[in-house]
Amino acid sequence: RNKGYGISSNTSFQSDVKAIFAQLTKSFKTLTSAQIAAWNSLAQTQEGRSVLGSRAKISGLNLYLRLNHWVVSCGGTALTTPPSLTGVDAPSEATLALSSSAFTITLTSIPADVTNLKLIVQASAPQSNGISDAYAKAAAIGSPITPVDTAIALKTDYDAKYGAPNAVAPKVFVKWFYINTATGEKSGEMMGLATLA
Repeated sequence: RNKGYGISSNTSFQSDVKAIFAQLTKSFKTLTSAQIAAWNSLAQTQEGRSVLGSRAKISGLNLYLRLNHWVVSCGGTALTTPPSLTGVDAPSEATLALSSSAFTITLTSIPADVTNLKLIVQASAPQSNGISDAYAKAAAIGSPITPVDTAIALKTDYDAKYGAPNAVAPKVFVKWFYINTATGEKSGEMMGLATLA
């Protein structure tokens, strides 16, 4: 068979993410020996997962990139010394409402203190009724959001990224999670399906 080559794409979102990782990779090389040793030491208590789901130990550089990606993405300055990791509770269930004029997410509840929390919402492109699971295709829409217990509008950012859902492709698979902007820690993900009303 002829060998297939994927179509190379480079959206503005992908460019932003690549720029952050390139910047962080360079900044890691400027850390002192003591700082690098501290990141390596903390990394020994953490683990990562391969694309196949198998667990593996990570390096200090991996941990530095993992945490600082979210810190920088949420508007902060990259951490030079590793933070004390305390974990982040997953957000609550949420109600998703999708119509031709609006797309909102409403969290059932929010933590009492949201000082260092940001909500990240990811969504798939509009999918047909025949698709039963497209959560893996979800990508961030809009900027990190300060959690509130009222409806959060997503339509403008969503339509700008993917175009509006329609009768042919009425389903949107959504994931949401919290980021601790002080440490870069990510909570567990919640998932839900929004269907065009």
